Amino acid sequence: MEKAVARRDDSFVRVMTWNIHGGVGPDGRRNLERVIELIQRHDPDIIALQEVDSRSHRHQAEPVFERFAAALGGHCSEARLITAPDGDYGHVVVSRWPFRETAHHDLSVARREPRAAIEVTVETPYGLLHLVAAHLGLSLQERRYQAALLTSLARAGPTPSLILGDFNDWVWRGSVKRALAMCAPVRTQHRTFPAWLPLLALDRIYFRPATLLVRSWTDRAARIASDHLPVIADIDMRT
Repeated sequence: MEKAVARRDDSFVRVMTWNIHGGVGPDGRRNLERVIELIQRHDPDIIALQEVDSRSHRHQAEPVFERFAAALGGHCSEARLITAPDGDYGHVVVSRWPFRETAHHDLSVARREPRAAIEVTVETPYGLLHLVAAHLGLSLQERRYQAALLTSLARAGPTPSLILGDFNDWVWRGSVKRALAMCAPVRTQHRTFPAWLPLLALDRIYFRPATLLVRSWTDRAARIASDHLPVIADIDMRT
């Protein structure tokens, strides 16, 4: 079992990505408190969350995006990809430090679920950090198109840079892995799905340059809160 790294070195930047499945755990209940508590236990400086859902078709409506922003850092960039009268669905990047720049890039493919990449430049105490956060599609053809767009964003952006999220890329040497390896050859490889018995490394962080990565891990305790496990990493921007 992979365990959380308890000690915190303040000279590193801690990043996290997690598909929270709307905050719904294996008990079928939406409980945002247990999601927030687990995230706060790792104390990330920057976090990307996928499947953030404030719709009330199954649950009581809540200001979910605002709640995560207030609890996890205060600086937030949202991609609300499905907007309905009873709420919104999408993904978000939250940071304890302000953003220098933010942009959203459409990754949608016709007749498939809408997708977008959130691109931000974070003003960390160690300099600017470029991030691209995404939640890619379920079909191979869809991901091939989206991976090419992510690669273009990564190459055009400054360094240091991270590409992180749920890539839904479970095939060995899949299209996302091949495409992003050309510009960010080092990535996390933790198995994160399904949370109760993780077999697939769907959730990843890519690093550019490779020397950014100090250590990475996941947390099996997260299986009570989502169908995915998170990926957490410490990065060193001083090199």
